[in-house]
Amino acid sequence: MSEYFIALEGGEGAGKTSILYSLEESLTDMDYQVLTTREPGGIEIAEQIREVILNPKNVKMDARTEALLYAGARRQHFIEKILPALKKDKIVLCDRFIDSSLAYQGYARGLGIEEVLKINKFAIQDHMPSLTLLFEIEPEKGLQRIAKNINREQNRLDLENIKFHKLVSKGYQIVKKKFPHRIISINANQTFEKVKSDALHHIIDHMQICQKD
Repeated sequence: MSEYFIALEGGEGAGKTSILYSLEESLTDMDYQVLTTREPGGIEIAEQIREVILNPKNVKMDARTEALLYAGARRQHFIEKILPALKKDKIVLCDRFIDSSLAYQGYARGLGIEEVLKINKFAIQDHMPSLTLLFEIEPEKGLQRIAKNINREQNRLDLENIKFHKLVSKGYQIVKKKFPHRIISINANQTFEKVKSDALHHIIDHMQICQKD
């Protein structure tokens, strides 16, 4: 089974989604088999759950409900799409995975990183990403990017205030310290090409290390 399960993480407006598809193109050109996917979503059931979670009308959603919905979507997505791809030795590039829940619900929502981790470990049976690229940008700049992007869908998280997004950013730093062996920071304030180049460099390095092991 492939060890190339790579998650792309970051706050709103970090640009990871755009980088994801550019990385897929580059890796495919290098003759790698690549699967790109996203969370919440990626498959029909999880996309339905995504609509509930991110619907701007669902402002009454309880934080624990939110965390459980993310974990449920993640479980179905993992067993139906990610795991089969890994068994075929594909590189899986996933736009968000477990660390999002730890930063957003665990820290920013105040549920506790360890508590949310337990829920998600049950969901994915300890199948963590082999590498996580954390695209870092100041929350204010990230939200400014979103405001300028007329093609981006506005979701429930976009309605949160700047305090919430700063908590998410801090949460990611705590999660990074908890998993330093697999989380690598990428400066998302750079040009698109530089950010992509840095990300691709770390992915190639990771695959070479895995091949040696």
